[in-house]
Amino acid sequence: MTTSEKKLSIEVTDAAVEHVKRFMEKEGKTDAVVRVGVRGGGCSGLSYVLQFESADTVGLMDHVIEKDSVRVVVDKKSMLYLAGTTLDYEDGLSGKGFTFKNPNARQSCGCGESFSA
Repeated sequence: MTTSEKKLSIEVTDAAVEHVKRFMEKEGKTDAVVRVGVRGGGCSGLSYVLQFESADTVGLMDHVIEKDSVRVVVDKKSMLYLAGTTLDYEDGLSGKGFTFKNPNARQSCGCGESFSA
């Protein structure tokens, strides 16, 4: 992927892929996709959304990132806010879970679940 293509997409780290795969196997959702998006709300104005959906919900206008058999789907509107973002999974002293490293966020809340652009 070229540098300009990365700016128009999101990057999914190996750690995020591994945790998605584990969760999908545990929940029996092996045919699901991961929907990543942005919704209005949260303490900074916009909130990140990450959920599992059936593969048949993927639309023509959705952006699909596939890595190691995991499909991450982003709707067109959310991609405006998420382009260039890295979806990661961290397991450290401050907690564990999925994190968004978003270069478009001007401000983020302390919990990292909402931002303003």
